[in-house]
Amino acid sequence: MPLTPAPSVLDFTDVTYRRSGKTILPGVSFSIGRGEHWVMLGANGAGKSTILNLAGGTTHPTSGTVDVLGQRLGRVELRALRERIGHVDPRHPLHSALSIEDVILTGLTGSVERMMRWEPPAGEIARAHELLETFGLSGKADALWPTLSQGERGRTLVARALITSPPLLLLDEPSTGLDVAAREQLLETLETLPGHDPALTTLLVTHHLEEIPPTTTHALLLRDGTVRASGPIDDVLTSDAVSEAFEHPIAVGHDDGRWYARTRARRGSLAAVL
Repeated sequence: MPLTPAPSVLDFTDVTYRRSGKTILPGVSFSIGRGEHWVMLGANGAGKSTILNLAGGTTHPTSGTVDVLGQRLGRVELRALRERIGHVDPRHPLHSALSIEDVILTGLTGSVERMMRWEPPAGEIARAHELLETFGLSGKADALWPTLSQGERGRTLVARALITSPPLLLLDEPSTGLDVAAREQLLETLETLPGHDPALTTLLVTHHLEEIPPTTTHALLLRDGTVRASGPIDDVLTSDAVSEAFEHPIAVGHDDGRWYARTRARRGSLAAVL
């Protein structure tokens, strides 16, 4: 019996996007199914941020259609749509000395600061503490944002994005600024997500293959705003495809569930001779 395709969470159909007279996306099409975990890779300027903004309902396409969680941009109330999307951005613009608990709770209001005269229901506070425990932050609910390590901030932001139990989670280079240990802790956190919510769909943007969680199921390669390859990750992340997307000879490898990339030795180069 053939497998039934997963219901679509994201559908881009011939999407173009222009800004200040410049074409950023010349016609992008791809589809992401429910419960799938995607990584989007490409060089700087490839269009990754634009696609993420469209997926998050923060901008509209110039032409073509974008359907998010079954709702078409341009025909849906964006605030209601955004409430169903978790978004992790390591450049979170918080400057106040909020506690970890309060930072997580701001995910309920979609605000950076704790809203005045707003008190979260007891059930939501309990949910915040569940997430603290899930992401290795148990006992640190009162720790203040300025005192946190970058790794603790990263895990806090993932918890913040998940407190509303969104069906779609967008991760915008979440390992930015992390040292190796903090990066590995964050990847361990991301690896647990499918087990906690099998229906959750994720889209991760990164520049580095080493930052792809082992639970990633699909990949999309961008170059100059066009999709060069998309589909199951083992089919997409080949040396030839990645080299073409980044315009550099790259050897791609996969070991113990993790991906890595190295410069591919060219014939006649010193590396080839050695």
